[in-house]
Amino acid sequence: MGKFIVLLLAALAAVAPARAETVLLLGDSISAGYGLPTGRGWADLLRDKLKQAGGDYTLANASISGETSAGGLARIDQELSMHRPAIVILELGANDGLRGLPPAQLAANLEAIAQRSQAAGARVLLLGMRLPPNYGPRYLAAYADAYAALAKKLGLPFVPFLLEGFAEDPAWFQADGIHPNEAAQPLLAERVWQALQPLLPPPAAPAQAGRFKARR
Repeated sequence: MGKFIVLLLAALAAVAPARAETVLLLGDSISAGYGLPTGRGWADLLRDKLKQAGGDYTLANASISGETSAGGLARIDQELSMHRPAIVILELGANDGLRGLPPAQLAANLEAIAQRSQAAGARVLLLGMRLPPNYGPRYLAAYADAYAALAKKLGLPFVPFLLEGFAEDPAWFQADGIHPNEAAQPLLAERVWQALQPLLPPPAAPAQAGRFKARR
């Protein structure tokens, strides 16, 4: 009887669905869907792509409008404890730049977030940002270098510029000229998906039906 129970438990484990792994998105208003209809932000579209891929992944969007790298650092431990993610998508720094905060501090904050995520067992995908030219060439270069240097230092998968290809075209932005509009969201989702997809393990093969037969 004991052997039968062991075999039964093993069979149930074989056909049970795998536990969903979490992709944690830590970002600002661009990822929080600012000014967009509910469910139409790029994070929502990325969640749909994860479902369509057939894997056991779910997206937890912990993005907050107005968030800075310092704000993300202040709450990363709580988010890691709550979601226990397999992957962290890090999209922060735009508000640091718009406020003219020191790029060195941005780099330090992002590095701390990435290292804490890695220490918690998560892989980190870094999404870079760039600023309008009116901030001056020295600041622009130091700001962009903060992302590139961090990606190189920690060996992070890296999207150099999330808005690449349409950042200078007003047709892709809301009236404020800062936040991408609804038409741009599929472009963002696809760009992130291309970088995220290689980090995901292939979907588990479905268990074969009828593998287990109880002995009489």
